[in-house]
Amino acid sequence: MKRFPLIVLCALALAGCRGGAVSLPIPAEQEEAMFRSWIAKVASDEFGGRLPMSQFEEPVTAYLASQLDSLGIQPAFGDSYFQEVQLISTQCRFDGGGMPFRGTSGAGILQIPDDFVGWNARPDGRIDLPATGVVFCGFGIDADEFGWHDFEGVDVKGKLVLAMVNDPGFYDESLFQGKNMTYYGRWLCKFEQAARLGAAGCLVIHNTPAAGYGWAVCSNHTGSNLALYDAASGNASRLPMNGWISEQGCRKLFAAAGVDFDDAAEAAKRPGFKPMELPLKADIKMTVTHEIRTSRNIGGILPGSKKPDEAVAISGHWDHLGIGTPDEEGDTIYNGAADNASGVAAALLCAAQAARLPRRPDRSLLFLFYTAEESGMFGSEHYCNFPAVPMDKTAACINFESMAPEPLTRDVVVLGGGNSPLDGPIARGAKRQGRYVTLNQDNSDGWFFRSDHFNFVKKGVPAVVIESGVDLVHPDRPNKYPFEAWYHKPCDEYRPDWDVEGSLAHIHLMFGVALEMATVK
Repeated sequence: MKRFPLIVLCALALAGCRGGAVSLPIPAEQEEAMFRSWIAKVASDEFGGRLPMSQFEEPVTAYLASQLDSLGIQPAFGDSYFQEVQLISTQCRFDGGGMPFRGTSGAGILQIPDDFVGWNARPDGRIDLPATGVVFCGFGIDADEFGWHDFEGVDVKGKLVLAMVNDPGFYDESLFQGKNMTYYGRWLCKFEQAARLGAAGCLVIHNTPAAGYGWAVCSNHTGSNLALYDAASGNASRLPMNGWISEQGCRKLFAAAGVDFDDAAEAAKRPGFKPMELPLKADIKMTVTHEIRTSRNIGGILPGSKKPDEAVAISGHWDHLGIGTPDEEGDTIYNGAADNASGVAAALLCAAQAARLPRRPDRSLLFLFYTAEESGMFGSEHYCNFPAVPMDKTAACINFESMAPEPLTRDVVVLGGGNSPLDGPIARGAKRQGRYVTLNQDNSDGWFFRSDHFNFVKKGVPAVVIESGVDLVHPDRPNKYPFEAWYHKPCDEYRPDWDVEGSLAHIHLMFGVALEMATVK
């Protein structure tokens, strides 16, 4: 691991990591005030937790468009800052509040939300699937490149699939990509595969270490659920039921089937696993109310000086979870200050700096704020399918996710690097800041797949995730608000005592990367 001389690091601590690649036109004190004020505004109770399709969508999206306009950033979608995204919102009510089941060794009912949560993305009105067969399909993965076939020899059509979260590499580093989760480990991928095979539903078996978050994050799905809506098909290709099942709930099913859950889970982690049809039936019966409405992505563009038809995207998602289950203090607003008002503020700060540069970059800079990231990255998926600048003319995506609070660290951790066109610009920018880069080889929580940049990656556009490291410049100032304390909770609120020195250093670094990628060589 490369270290820089102490004198450089002392200068770093004093300078606060400004710049990196360019001299920034906005003074440090002013830009920090702007960054903080944008976070406070976007995360305020005024915007009610920013749930798409709620009464708060229009005010917050109008505000963000007004900010781009005031900064001198032009509309990205013709003469509009808005891109329409058709979404479906569904609320599913299971008969009796749960899912009855019966097997050769017992019967019972899975209760919401302790045992499972389920939803769908179709305007069905009613789902009646009594006596549905249940199949344990290991990790729910069919991957030729890894020689792994969890559905081999079983017909899951019309049945309920149970699939473990993550992939086998989490448990055995000789498999798949070891601790680096592949996309096959993501719950969305498991739903997609079960749907392709005609399953009636898929429940992903939760495990906190393997998922990277606790059961409370999954149980948020008891309210309204969002998805992209395809009017032509009516989302007919989607599963009648998606969902999560806790290990507690899963053990109930296996006990009723007379099968040892621990033995089955261990078998699923080894090559050669065969799917298990459990001697069990479940009743999937629910009433579905739905609403189909248009949500909005927001986009602005600063045209390039040489190749305005090419661009670098700088982005963050504007949405969060809205109003929901109260916490211990009775707070019901999920303000989403870190996730992701801070990312929105970071992109706006880049827009403010870019607009004041004495010379425009060669390529255009595209500033994007996506809807429905929290529901499955649907806004960015729609954008990547219908981009303002074609994907093959988009040089990179610099996506900001949960950018504050962050203390200043000497190390910059890059996830998804090692073979990316962004590796060089990030390393050079970090060096100019007096910092050093390390590659995060542990993607065990699947973080690389959990934010909007990944939809760009799937289209071949370079994108990575940068994170704070552990080499604190000020060891006496550790982060007061670690990730686990606030993630997807009402307490994710802006506080004036947030340490944003590291946040601003990251923003400066990635703004410099964006400018380098926007330069025609």
